[in-house]
Amino acid sequence: MEKERLWNRDFLTLSFSSFFIFINFYILAVTLPEYAMLHLHGHANGIGLVTTVFVVAAVIFRPLTGKWLDELNRKKLLVFSVIMFAACSFLYLWVPTYSLLLVLRFVHGISFGIAATTTSAVVLDVIPRERKGEGIGYFTLFMSLAMVFGPFVGLSVSSSAGYSVLFLFIAVFALLACLFGVITPIPPHERKPSTLGNWHIQRFIEPRAIPVACAGFLIAFAYGAISTFISVYADSLGLKSIASYFFVVFAAVVLLSRPFTGRLFDRRGAHPLVYPGIALFAIGMIGLSQAHSALWFLLTAAVIGLGYGAIIPSFQTLAIQSAPAHRSGLATGTYFVFFDLGYGLGSYLLGQVASSISYSVMYLVGGLIAAAALAVYYGVHHRTEQRRAVQLRETHLAETSKVSV
Repeated sequence: MEKERLWNRDFLTLSFSSFFIFINFYILAVTLPEYAMLHLHGHANGIGLVTTVFVVAAVIFRPLTGKWLDELNRKKLLVFSVIMFAACSFLYLWVPTYSLLLVLRFVHGISFGIAATTTSAVVLDVIPRERKGEGIGYFTLFMSLAMVFGPFVGLSVSSSAGYSVLFLFIAVFALLACLFGVITPIPPHERKPSTLGNWHIQRFIEPRAIPVACAGFLIAFAYGAISTFISVYADSLGLKSIASYFFVVFAAVVLLSRPFTGRLFDRRGAHPLVYPGIALFAIGMIGLSQAHSALWFLLTAAVIGLGYGAIIPSFQTLAIQSAPAHRSGLATGTYFVFFDLGYGLGSYLLGQVASSISYSVMYLVGGLIAAAALAVYYGVHHRTEQRRAVQLRETHLAETSKVSV
């Protein structure tokens, strides 16, 4: 019975380590663009680079981390990554120029890519097999909580106490992420010697996770516009005082829905969650492009949060389930490579739309891109799954016929 417990010590310490990694990420995502423009004289057209450079580094090291997770000592990898993450977080206090900030963002992105992939993969070893959907749902709930507290703390502290105090906050959060990661005992993991060449693509990417990761890419692309530009957009609407509450409403809806979505996934599968989730996310983004009042602005946060809360744990679980157990680390890394790449490109390219046309058009375009994820999910994942099921039935019937003859 002990093996069936979900809320054990290891699950909690990994979840809290992930929480503090992501609260650090979300604080910087919503505050650094404005900091770079106002204090380090970054150009308005390129402020999205402080996010894009970070994400590019994470994308490069996600597949490498997936490979290391399946072939090396997971405990050492976790400890190394969280210590590096904490060290980078302290350096924001002393960055004097925009160029050096971009360098720091790249190195910090490396540590984030390794740490976030490692915690997401290792937690699978402490979740009971029959509760994977529920367990991953609760684990990603900690990320969702970081999503609300991060922007709220970031925007509140930067406006009231200044950026020096804000950077002290992220240093403390990074230390907590390091502490929880270091004290977590890592369960033994099945390691299989690879028969592939050192630079074979399948040592870095799990091909079976790519279909669902493509849909995740589009959702992340659209979401990049929310986390990076929502405060600037709110200011342009005369709603700057409630910008931080957008994320409070967003994450509150995710938090309330998560227990139900995780159990529904385990009982009914992904489709009853993914299709409505993508539709709600896209509708919320398009609605956000038309926001002119505080009530409408916060209502779209609730709709987007409801969709996001259904989509993200479902996609991550599907990616992991697509691969054999000994390649779960690669599957996790593959999914996040696409997700991070979408997020980074969305932050930059949608930012270009905003600077060239308007923020309203940017969110409209983001909503249409999110809606395209419906077609991608059906075309590259759902239909492939249906064909595979038909082939399995036909094979089973053929074998049954042979036995009866």
